[in-house]
Amino acid sequence: MANEHNFILELTTVLSASALGGYIANRLRQPVLLGYLASGLLVGPFGLGLVNDTAQIGTLAEIGVAFLLFALGVEFSLAELRRVKDIAIRGSLFQIGLTMSLGAIVSVAFGWAGHLTQGIFLGAILSLSSTAVVLKTLTERGETNTLHGQVMLAILIVQDLALGLMLAVLPALNAPENIASALFAAALKAVLFFTAAFIVGKWLVPPIIRYIAATESSELFLLTVIALCLGVAVITAGLGLSIEMGAFVAGLMLAEIDYADQALAKVLPLRDTFASLFFASIGMLVNPEMLWENLSSIVGLVMLVTIGKSAIVLPIVLHFRYSFKTAVIAAFGLSQIGEFSFVLALEGKEAGLLDPEQYSLLLGTTAITLLLTPLGMRWSPTLADRMTEVSFLSRIVQRFRSTRELSIPETICNHVVVAGHGRVGQILVKILRDRGHQVLVIENSEAAIVRLRSEGIPYIFGDADSELVLEKAHLEKAQALAIALPDPASTRLLLKRALEFAPDLDIVVRCHSNSEIDLLSQLGAREVVQPEFEAALEMGAHMLVTLGESLTSIQRSLGKIRTDRYRSIRSDLRPVRESDIDDVTQPFHSEWVVIPETSPLHWMTMAASDLRSLTGVTVMAIEQGNDTMYYPKGQTTLRAGDRLLIVGKPEEILAFYDVLEGRRSIDGGFNHWVTISDSSPLVGMSPHQILQAYQTHVRALRRHGKLYSVIEEETIELEPGDCCLFAGDTLQAQYVAELAVR
Repeated sequence: MANEHNFILELTTVLSASALGGYIANRLRQPVLLGYLASGLLVGPFGLGLVNDTAQIGTLAEIGVAFLLFALGVEFSLAELRRVKDIAIRGSLFQIGLTMSLGAIVSVAFGWAGHLTQGIFLGAILSLSSTAVVLKTLTERGETNTLHGQVMLAILIVQDLALGLMLAVLPALNAPENIASALFAAALKAVLFFTAAFIVGKWLVPPIIRYIAATESSELFLLTVIALCLGVAVITAGLGLSIEMGAFVAGLMLAEIDYADQALAKVLPLRDTFASLFFASIGMLVNPEMLWENLSSIVGLVMLVTIGKSAIVLPIVLHFRYSFKTAVIAAFGLSQIGEFSFVLALEGKEAGLLDPEQYSLLLGTTAITLLLTPLGMRWSPTLADRMTEVSFLSRIVQRFRSTRELSIPETICNHVVVAGHGRVGQILVKILRDRGHQVLVIENSEAAIVRLRSEGIPYIFGDADSELVLEKAHLEKAQALAIALPDPASTRLLLKRALEFAPDLDIVVRCHSNSEIDLLSQLGAREVVQPEFEAALEMGAHMLVTLGESLTSIQRSLGKIRTDRYRSIRSDLRPVRESDIDDVTQPFHSEWVVIPETSPLHWMTMAASDLRSLTGVTVMAIEQGNDTMYYPKGQTTLRAGDRLLIVGKPEEILAFYDVLEGRRSIDGGFNHWVTISDSSPLVGMSPHQILQAYQTHVRALRRHGKLYSVIEEETIELEPGDCCLFAGDTLQAQYVAELAVR
């Protein structure tokens, strides 16, 4: 009884420490799983020693991994698997094979392995990445349905399947003549399991779930789902395959039936609870004393693993014609040693392929690479963008940033660009086409492109937030842009870059959370749509009509709610913090600027200064004395001494300083962006010639998205497609604008 109480005490200690560690990590704006890992290190046998029974904690931790993969299987349907099937199978085999080969060569060459067999085994350990850490990080960032998320998860799933083959072959490494029979036996088990899983998942599981759901008992439904998840996981473990693979397959069994969402909702709390135990159990394995004594070796191994695996994954993803940015994110996301390498390493230690010192070094290296993974995934999109700006890398990178395939009419004009062809994008495209509007879709899904091609819809195959993709979309000739992407970060980046190509473009954005509504509006979206709010508004409108209210008054009320960014119906409103702004502006260049006494911005409103049109920057916050105003509105008055947080490209920041310090005037009257047409008489004229002929200033010019802000003294000549900011007397400037589009 005392032992049972002791286990309960240790379990409570781990959960409490995980909650505290996760809270601290969240306050420091770090992934919560880093807090779980640190809490495990703190209370574990190598820390304060509050928890010593790591075996039982580890058993519960395996349940957490099973629930993680089960939830992934429910969300990651077979249709999504087919989308990335090529890189999932061939790409994973390339990655595992290359990692094992290079690992064997390097380990034998540097004396880390005494013979080739041991080197191959070390390479097998290094070839596995962490499904649990990558999946948890993607879930926290809302990126499981993004292209890079699905590429990583597809590779990881095949790696988990390969673990079963590795465990089956391991006993035969010391007797090479038995390897063929071991491989055949493992492959046969896998084929039999997947065949049985397909039959059970198609004809047995759906009726059982329907019968249980018909009882309307929440407890019975939850117990059935748990039994299915853990039962299939136990079967795969008994067959020598990984527990992860079994749980994932169990999730797939439910993914295609009507009760998938209900099952997922029931399992999520259990998943999060047990997953915290898993990450804490990893932290418990870290021995700080051993790490310190072998610091140089550990650092070398960590660098070798992270750099080496990234160098292997990057060209593989590029080989399958994904964009450079997707490849960089996937490379960083898979650049660790997986938690199930512990299982392989322990088996190798018992088989005599690893000595205790090598085992300890591998444990330390694995734990550190797991700690670095969330940070690498957080910064990799920014790194990918920065790499494209390095001169000697730009030519190489450029080859992989271009679109892979496009179908655009040569004379496309006055079209609507739709970024994303998922459920929302498909409906939007259908509505527009049914009304006779020309549509251009940007999508990076193979399956979606096949549909678009069969329906004869113009498309660009590539990442919508890529500058080269946007250049081919002819945004300067478009009437509007609708952003329906599943990735919040890509949505923000696309919005900012689209306005660089067409500053006056009408952009409507689907947001992913309530906290993004104000941000996306501030970045320049004309309309931000929150799906849940819109559903509630339409239901409310229907009820009000039923209750006898006039349609005009209802539409007026709904319009007021939308104009006010849903503020009157938002229950989650809280003061915005600087940390919130820092997180969302991470991909952009930003800095705080003080308005001097002599600045022309002194006592101007945000609307009158029109800084986004004039310079391209977005003012995210204004600090006036002790008060900070985030997402300032147009009527906000700027004063000398105010600190402004501005976001923009370096050339846009420089243009802002020109305005701030009075080197560029702010004109009244006409002040709008206009795109030069092919037949315009302004083609070939310089801004100075336009000023002399029409008494109208060209305050700024955007060409291929790049801003030219001080151009009247330059010899630049206008070209078709240039976006020009005309300013001056209203009638005269409007006449020039008409010439521009003639």
